[in-house]
Amino acid sequence: MRTRILTTTTALALLLGAGSAYAGMDEAKAFLDKEIGDMSSLDRAGQEKEMQWFIDAAKPFAGMDIKVVSETITTHEYESKTLAKAFTDITGIKITHDLIGEGDVVEKLQTQMQSGENVYDAYVNDSDLIGTHWRYQQARSLTDWMANEGKDVTNPDLDLDDFIGTKFTTAPDGKLYQLPDQQFANLYWFRYDWFNDEKNKADFKEKYGYDLGVPVNWSAYEDIAEFFTGREIDGKKVYGHMDYGKKDPSLGWRFTDAWLSMAGNGDKGLPNGLPVDEWGIKVNEKSQPVGSCVARGGDTNGPASVYSIQKYLDWMKAYAPPEAQGMTFSESGPVPAQGNVAQQIFWYTAFTADMVKKGLPVMNEDGTPKWRMAPSPHGVYWKDGMKLGYQDVGSWTLLKSTPDDRAKAAWLYAQFVTSKTVDVKKSHVGLTLIRESSIQHESFTKRAPELGGLIEFYRSPARVQWSPTGTNVPDYPKLAQLWWQAIGDASSGAKTAQEAMDSLCAEQEKVMERLERAGIQGDIGPKMAEEHDLAYWNADAVKNGHLAPQLKIENEKEKPQTINYDELVKSWNK
Repeated sequence: MRTRILTTTTALALLLGAGSAYAGMDEAKAFLDKEIGDMSSLDRAGQEKEMQWFIDAAKPFAGMDIKVVSETITTHEYESKTLAKAFTDITGIKITHDLIGEGDVVEKLQTQMQSGENVYDAYVNDSDLIGTHWRYQQARSLTDWMANEGKDVTNPDLDLDDFIGTKFTTAPDGKLYQLPDQQFANLYWFRYDWFNDEKNKADFKEKYGYDLGVPVNWSAYEDIAEFFTGREIDGKKVYGHMDYGKKDPSLGWRFTDAWLSMAGNGDKGLPNGLPVDEWGIKVNEKSQPVGSCVARGGDTNGPASVYSIQKYLDWMKAYAPPEAQGMTFSESGPVPAQGNVAQQIFWYTAFTADMVKKGLPVMNEDGTPKWRMAPSPHGVYWKDGMKLGYQDVGSWTLLKSTPDDRAKAAWLYAQFVTSKTVDVKKSHVGLTLIRESSIQHESFTKRAPELGGLIEFYRSPARVQWSPTGTNVPDYPKLAQLWWQAIGDASSGAKTAQEAMDSLCAEQEKVMERLERAGIQGDIGPKMAEEHDLAYWNADAVKNGHLAPQLKIENEKEKPQTINYDELVKSWNK
């Protein structure tokens, strides 16, 4: 029996070796011919040079079977179905790229972090976990990895400076922990055709005394929502707002994805407010979280946060389709494409590909959209220098519990799917831009009129005001799940906005207190502050040149302001 096992094993090894012999430049050229062509920021010679590097670097790992995982979105489907096969053909490393739900990715990641068992060889998980990865020190520092153990498998032409999201995946220690793979923002979405209709413009100006246009602040958004709600356009009643309100985990993303920052929660600072971030979590000079509630100098239940929740509730009730209250994120996403919504303050650019399909009520016959996306309006507490919204940055992460050889093979794949050779093509498929060279590529200049402002936004100076969750959040998986439950109570009417945020900040502090007692995050873990009232902490913030927590503004309906979309785009090009 032992002899048979040895013989079978030897045969398998020979078979794998024979299979890898077919991997090489012929396969690379076939892939470039069929899939890439001129859809690359590199010319053909540059593409072949990069492919040759992958072929050479992968030789020690040929025949290995590597498993990686990401959430199910168009970009990752392209990687899983097309790029993984190409990588295997070219390098001889077999890649299984699993696609599962976003929450399931985090669950698998947590399982590996807690057990030390190698569940996957690499993860594409949100950069929202940057604070978690830095504090728990279970993810490899890619800065250290690329300089040491992973140096022989790090592409010399990776060009980190070309990635637009690395500041989101860099910890306070100055080291890179995650490599961006896909990126999208939530922006303001509106019916460009309706906003440019002469009667709509005249009626709006007569009623409100200023021009209909892209709202700069929430006061203007509210007026526009009121104006369009109930208005008849093309024979049907339309709505001035769209959102979702079902008590469901997806309700948490609706708010952790920087809703409070749009209102003016937290402090100035890009990519995130310091010392108080957009979750309302405050850190000290050592980046240790010290509190979430106003009583500890945080802002999760401060006036700006409560204002943001109240506006969400008011607008849902007054200006959104009645069914929106019972919808989840995925159910509400397709609604604007049905043609009866005038604007949406919170719209993910990941929906772009589905929103530009021919035949939709929101598309013109020539293939251009009737809608546009633009920078989000801000609330009354917002000040210049603050972030203005959220970007999702799904990023490659290598855990220390993954054996070195498997991590190296997975790192090669991560670099392949984000390489300059393939990124322009991948970006056209998923529209989740990560490289400056892809954003500026001529093919996107040609396609821009069909994408409703996506390319204009990513080429604009405004994009830096959109960022993921920052490093103040000490344990993203544990804290993020608290949000949908607390805000779900406000959405259902079980609690007021103030009660919901009081509950949320208290629950966040319970988690931080447990982390402090356990000492599991060492000297960069939470260290809770003493409690005082709002006036005390506001005075302390002002004394130190900060903002949060701000005092309540008595008149939260500021002077409305709009801007013409076409003039806005022109201003970016100056």
